[in-house]
Amino acid sequence: MACEAARGNEYNAWSSGNPPEHETIIPFTRLMGGPMDYTPGIFEIKMDYYKKGNLCQVHTTLAKQLALYVTLYSPLQMAADLPENYEKHMDAFRFIKDVAVDWDDTKILEAEPGDYICIARKAKDSNNWFVGSITDENARTSIIDLSFLDKDKTYDAVIYKDAKDADWQSNPMAYIIENKKVNNKTTLKINLAKGGGCAISLRPRP
Repeated sequence: MACEAARGNEYNAWSSGNPPEHETIIPFTRLMGGPMDYTPGIFEIKMDYYKKGNLCQVHTTLAKQLALYVTLYSPLQMAADLPENYEKHMDAFRFIKDVAVDWDDTKILEAEPGDYICIARKAKDSNNWFVGSITDENARTSIIDLSFLDKDKTYDAVIYKDAKDADWQSNPMAYIIENKKVNNKTTLKINLAKGGGCAISLRPRP
């Protein structure tokens, strides 16, 4: 169903790590060959949590880890961190619980290989959409046009994004969760931190 065949998240645990632009490149390279086992979902970003003095870390923010469940396709995803690390952030873990792994439709909303990518995917046999937007080492504003949503429907959007002071090096675990009502005329402007991202779940209101 999926294989690695590229540097995955575990490479960050014992090396200088994947640079922040790494995940903005592989959708245009490795993922052209099929699903990838990347092991996203790391919430404890810095490795000195486990061993003092270990300078290794995942070059990401927590919000970007959520976005990878959408931007890096695999029908067999993992929750790759320890249960106790998820227990500290159950509000963010909700996205991992909710996000689909099989899709009816995929749309690239904006992209520049090596710099950023934003993808929307529709869950198979469902009207739910999920969006992932990630950036490289540079902060940027992601412009997310929701015109792909069904007309005449309102959606509940749950937005998991970098906090204002988030930074992949200095403050990678700072995130904010927002709830909004949106429709196909909505355009979201979301600030992505350096090495950051955002993840969005979209469910039609009954």
